[in-house]
Amino acid sequence: MEIKEKKLLEVTVDKRHIISIGERLYTESVELLRELINNAYDADATEVQVVIDPEKIEVRDNGSGMDAEGLRQYFIIGSDEKVIQSVSPKFGRERIGQFGIGKFASLSAASRFEVITRHDDFAARVIFDKKTWESAKGTWHLPCEILVPGPGHENGTTVMLSELTKPFDLEEAEEKIREGVPLKAPNFSVYLNGQRIAPRSFTGQKIPVLEGCRYGLVSGEIIITPKTMATTQDLGIDIKVKGATVKKDLFGMETWGKVVARIKGEISANFLPVTSDRSNFVTDSAEYQEFLKIMQTIIGLVKKKLGKEADQREDYRAGRAVKEALQRVHKALALNPDFSPFGPIPYGDEKGIGGGAAGTGRRKIIEAEVKPGESEGTAKQPPKPKQKKRHNPLVKKITPNAIVRKIKMGENSVSVCLDFFGENGPECFSEGNVVYINRAHPLFQRESRKAATYTMYVARLLTQEISLMKETKSPRLAFARQSKLLKDAFAD
Repeated sequence: MEIKEKKLLEVTVDKRHIISIGERLYTESVELLRELINNAYDADATEVQVVIDPEKIEVRDNGSGMDAEGLRQYFIIGSDEKVIQSVSPKFGRERIGQFGIGKFASLSAASRFEVITRHDDFAARVIFDKKTWESAKGTWHLPCEILVPGPGHENGTTVMLSELTKPFDLEEAEEKIREGVPLKAPNFSVYLNGQRIAPRSFTGQKIPVLEGCRYGLVSGEIIITPKTMATTQDLGIDIKVKGATVKKDLFGMETWGKVVARIKGEISANFLPVTSDRSNFVTDSAEYQEFLKIMQTIIGLVKKKLGKEADQREDYRAGRAVKEALQRVHKALALNPDFSPFGPIPYGDEKGIGGGAAGTGRRKIIEAEVKPGESEGTAKQPPKPKQKKRHNPLVKKITPNAIVRKIKMGENSVSVCLDFFGENGPECFSEGNVVYINRAHPLFQRESRKAATYTMYVARLLTQEISLMKETKSPRLAFARQSKLLKDAFAD
């Protein structure tokens, strides 16, 4: 078709859509505090005072304030001023704001807000009243009062919200500020009703993160908190952009069970594109996909750390079970000396368990003969008998995580080695004075889960091997002795 005429079509926006930006874009009204404080951060403020009471909310900062042009830019919807001037002039901060609509978050909780600002010799007050503004359909202007700067007043901006439509919980407000504001930034502090808000911190095993990609740096730390500090509140890792949390994410850890409650931390990636309400990321972007790859590697490292911690915990439990089993078997052999392949065993001697030789529990007294003319003090002492050199049994370890415990039995020592010999390997076996117990055996796996049966299970295997060392011809007699040893070992 031919062009008949060319015209310019005017694009207009209904005022109701401006109101809906604040009322609907921010799902939680408390998020307005995050936006106002982050505006103060972008303006190089070092201190922000937030006052919340049932009638009004006030957010006051000591930043650079706004001159006439800055005030005009402030009320331009979707202004890209902070994108163009992405670094603050005084402290060189990466500015958090991008879309120029955060100020309208105030409309999610209040019908009226005032902005009072001062920048050097310029000072002004702008009042936004939702009802008045909506009723004046023919105008888009806001009333602005140019003020006379008072002496002694410093630069800065104050936003006051009144005619509140929703109540504010102080604890909820504090938590939202703590997670959504760069409280760890230097030269920046936030006070809520006079109390300074400290940044969130966790105790535990820290895993530092510092990874680079073609879009920028991924940094921070993930913390594995102690079991006693595990909490199901605020599950996930804080993902921050320019010091402010955008969202929490579990990155697949939700399948780990209860242990996920121990994983906390903060990861910063300033290159990630965020949605206009700063509640999520643009997940189909190349930047976010690159970030996910890095996080998958980091979460894999966290899983390995948890696995090692579980291994250490199990090693500790196994070591305790073997120690107690050895003590009980030692007592049973002392009560049944005929059953011992190691000679007489002194009763009640438990030194040396877990390494080192045990004492005999008895002292051999050597009486010296006193000749005529010699006093007791000058009596010739008999030569000390030469001690036999004891050789520690050679313990064969299959894996570096083998657990070895030793106890002296009479003139000899017995070593116990817990190691992994395969699921289809023998339950236990002995070589010389070393008893090997297979931690990979299904029966060991089952019995070791319960504290009540763990020690008994190990003691059963020990007495089995010791009985077979003593009686090699009659297995029935050996197992009868084992039964008696077990009975005496666990008789209280």
